[in-house]
Amino acid sequence: MMELEVTQAAISDAEALVGLINSAYRGDSSRQGWTTEADLLDGRRIDLTGILALLADANCVFIIARQNGKLMGSVQLQRSNQFVQFSMLAVEPGLQGKGTGKRLLFEAEQTAHKIWGITHFIMDVISLRSELIAFYQRCGYRKTAMYHDFPPDCALWTAKVSGLQLERLEKRL
Repeated sequence: MMELEVTQAAISDAEALVGLINSAYRGDSSRQGWTTEADLLDGRRIDLTGILALLADANCVFIIARQNGKLMGSVQLQRSNQFVQFSMLAVEPGLQGKGTGKRLLFEAEQTAHKIWGITHFIMDVISLRSELIAFYQRCGYRKTAMYHDFPPDCALWTAKVSGLQLERLEKRL
Protein backbone atom coordinates (compact mmCIF):
# COMPACT_ATOMS: atom_id res chain seq x y z
CA MET A 1 0.00 0.00 0.00
CA MET A 2 1.13 3.55 -0.67
CA GLU A 3 2.50 5.73 2.14
CA LEU A 4 -0.39 7.75 3.56
CA GLU A 5 -0.65 10.51 6.12
CA VAL A 6 -3.93 9.97 8.02
CA THR A 7 -5.35 12.87 10.04
CA GLN A 8 -8.60 14.60 10.95
CA ALA A 9 -9.94 17.05 8.38
CA ALA A 10 -10.05 20.79 9.00
CA ILE A 11 -12.26 23.51 7.53
CA SER A 12 -9.45 24.21 5.05
CA ASP A 13 -10.02 20.70 3.59
CA ALA A 14 -13.69 21.39 2.74
CA GLU A 15 -13.38 22.07 -0.99
CA ALA A 16 -11.03 19.12 -1.53
CA LEU A 17 -13.45 16.86 0.39
CA VAL A 18 -16.35 17.90 -1.85
CA GLY A 19 -14.30 17.16 -4.96
CA LEU A 20 -13.06 13.80 -3.69
CA ILE A 21 -16.43 12.54 -2.45
CA ASN A 22 -18.28 13.54 -5.61
CA SER A 23 -15.60 12.06 -7.88
CA ALA A 24 -15.69 8.76 -5.98
CA TYR A 25 -19.48 8.36 -5.98
CA ARG A 26 -21.04 10.11 -8.95
CA GLY A 27 -20.43 11.02 -12.56
CA ASP A 28 -18.10 9.61 -15.16
CA SER A 29 -14.96 10.07 -13.03
CA SER A 30 -16.39 7.62 -10.48
CA ARG A 31 -16.45 4.87 -13.11
CA GLN A 32 -12.64 4.55 -12.80
CA GLY A 33 -13.19 2.95 -9.39
CA TRP A 34 -15.49 0.21 -8.18
CA THR A 35 -17.53 2.26 -5.68
CA THR A 36 -19.49 4.28 -8.23
CA GLU A 37 -23.17 5.05 -7.80
CA ALA A 38 -23.32 6.58 -11.30
CA ASP A 39 -25.74 3.92 -12.60
CA LEU A 40 -28.10 4.49 -9.66
CA LEU A 41 -28.00 8.25 -9.06
CA ASP A 42 -27.38 11.46 -11.01
CA GLY A 43 -25.99 14.63 -9.50
CA ARG A 44 -23.70 15.22 -6.57
CA ARG A 45 -23.26 13.34 -3.29
CA ILE A 46 -22.52 16.51 -1.28
CA ASP A 47 -21.87 20.21 -1.78
CA LEU A 48 -19.66 22.75 -0.01
CA THR A 49 -22.49 23.96 2.25
CA GLY A 50 -23.11 20.38 3.42
CA ILE A 51 -19.43 19.67 4.09
CA LEU A 52 -18.98 22.92 6.01
CA ALA A 53 -22.02 22.13 8.18
CA LEU A 54 -20.63 18.67 8.96
CA LEU A 55 -17.16 20.02 9.75
CA ALA A 56 -18.74 22.53 12.17
CA ASP A 57 -20.71 19.78 13.97
CA ALA A 58 -19.06 18.80 17.29
CA ASN A 59 -20.38 15.25 16.86
CA CYS A 60 -18.83 14.82 13.42
CA VAL A 61 -15.26 14.09 12.34
CA PHE A 62 -13.77 13.38 8.92
CA ILE A 63 -10.71 11.16 8.80
CA ILE A 64 -8.65 11.92 5.71
CA ALA A 65 -5.70 10.32 3.95
CA ARG A 66 -3.13 12.29 1.99
CA GLN A 67 -0.26 11.21 -0.19
CA ASN A 68 2.36 13.87 -0.92
CA GLY A 69 -0.10 16.50 0.32
CA LYS A 70 -2.93 15.43 -2.03
CA LEU A 71 -6.24 14.25 -0.57
CA MET A 72 -6.68 10.59 -1.53
CA GLY A 73 -9.44 9.38 0.80
CA SER A 74 -11.89 10.29 3.52
CA VAL A 75 -14.59 8.91 5.77
CA GLN A 76 -17.18 10.70 7.91
CA LEU A 77 -17.83 9.71 11.54
CA GLN A 78 -21.10 10.90 13.12
CA ARG A 79 -21.51 10.25 16.84
CA SER A 80 -24.76 9.47 18.59
CA ASN A 81 -25.15 8.34 22.19
CA GLN A 82 -24.76 4.62 21.54
CA PHE A 83 -22.94 4.28 18.22
CA VAL A 84 -20.90 6.02 15.56
CA GLN A 85 -22.25 6.06 12.02
CA PHE A 86 -19.72 5.96 9.20
CA SER A 87 -20.62 7.59 5.91
CA MET A 88 -19.11 8.85 2.68
CA LEU A 89 -16.10 6.54 2.66
CA ALA A 90 -14.38 7.84 -0.47
CA VAL A 91 -11.10 7.00 -2.18
CA GLU A 92 -9.70 8.65 -5.30
CA PRO A 93 -11.27 6.46 -8.06
CA GLY A 94 -7.99 5.55 -9.79
CA LEU A 95 -6.51 4.38 -6.48
CA GLN A 96 -9.35 2.17 -5.29
CA GLY A 97 -8.55 -1.46 -4.56
CA LYS A 98 -5.14 -0.68 -3.04
CA GLY A 99 -6.06 -0.81 0.68
CA THR A 100 -6.79 2.87 1.30
CA GLY A 101 -10.48 2.34 2.08
CA LYS A 102 -9.70 -0.49 4.48
CA ARG A 103 -7.08 1.68 6.20
CA LEU A 104 -9.49 4.61 6.51
CA LEU A 105 -12.18 2.36 7.99
CA PHE A 106 -9.71 0.98 10.54
CA GLU A 107 -8.55 4.51 11.45
CA ALA A 108 -12.19 5.63 11.78
CA GLU A 109 -12.95 2.79 14.20
CA GLN A 110 -9.85 3.57 16.26
CA THR A 111 -10.64 7.30 16.29
CA ALA A 112 -14.25 6.73 17.39
CA HIS A 113 -13.04 4.54 20.23
CA LYS A 114 -10.27 6.95 21.24
CA ILE A 115 -12.17 10.26 21.23
CA TRP A 116 -15.69 9.09 22.13
CA GLY A 117 -15.18 5.70 23.81
CA ILE A 118 -17.65 4.10 21.40
CA THR A 119 -17.11 0.62 19.95
CA HIS A 120 -20.43 0.12 18.13
CA PHE A 121 -20.35 1.22 14.50
CA ILE A 122 -23.09 1.37 11.89
CA MET A 123 -23.39 2.33 8.24
CA ASP A 124 -26.17 2.44 5.69
CA VAL A 125 -25.34 1.13 2.21
CA ILE A 126 -27.53 1.10 -0.90
CA SER A 127 -28.84 -2.48 -0.84
CA LEU A 128 -28.16 -3.00 -4.56
CA ARG A 129 -24.42 -2.41 -3.95
CA SER A 130 -23.60 -6.07 -3.26
CA GLU A 131 -19.88 -5.64 -4.02
CA LEU A 132 -19.65 -2.80 -1.51
CA ILE A 133 -21.58 -4.73 1.13
CA ALA A 134 -19.21 -7.67 0.57
CA PHE A 135 -16.22 -5.33 1.11
CA TYR A 136 -17.65 -4.15 4.44
CA GLN A 137 -18.36 -7.75 5.46
CA ARG A 138 -14.69 -8.59 4.80
CA CYS A 139 -13.89 -5.71 7.17
CA GLY A 140 -15.98 -7.31 9.94
CA TYR A 141 -19.36 -5.64 9.41
CA ARG A 142 -22.51 -7.72 9.42
CA LYS A 143 -25.94 -7.29 7.92
CA THR A 144 -28.67 -6.39 10.41
CA ALA A 145 -31.75 -7.12 8.22
CA MET A 146 -32.76 -3.47 8.77
CA TYR A 147 -33.68 -1.45 5.70
CA HIS A 148 -35.06 2.01 5.05
CA ASP A 149 -35.92 4.00 1.96
CA PHE A 150 -33.22 6.00 0.23
CA PRO A 151 -33.82 9.74 0.75
CA PRO A 152 -36.01 11.26 -1.97
CA ASP A 153 -34.55 13.30 -4.81
CA CYS A 154 -33.26 16.68 -3.71
CA ALA A 155 -31.41 19.65 -5.19
CA LEU A 156 -28.20 17.58 -5.21
CA TRP A 157 -29.31 14.30 -6.79
CA THR A 158 -32.00 12.38 -8.61
CA ALA A 159 -32.44 8.63 -8.58
CA LYS A 160 -32.08 6.71 -11.86
CA VAL A 161 -33.60 3.62 -10.22
CA SER A 162 -36.88 3.65 -8.33
CA GLY A 163 -37.33 2.06 -4.91
CA LEU A 164 -33.74 2.38 -3.72
CA GLN A 165 -33.22 1.17 -0.16
CA LEU A 166 -30.43 1.51 2.36
CA GLU A 167 -29.31 -1.59 4.26
CA ARG A 168 -27.90 -1.20 7.78
CA LEU A 169 -24.57 -2.86 8.57
CA GLU A 170 -22.91 -2.91 11.98
CA LYS A 171 -19.76 -3.90 13.80
CA ARG A 172 -18.81 -4.03 17.46
CA LEU A 173 -15.21 -4.04 18.62
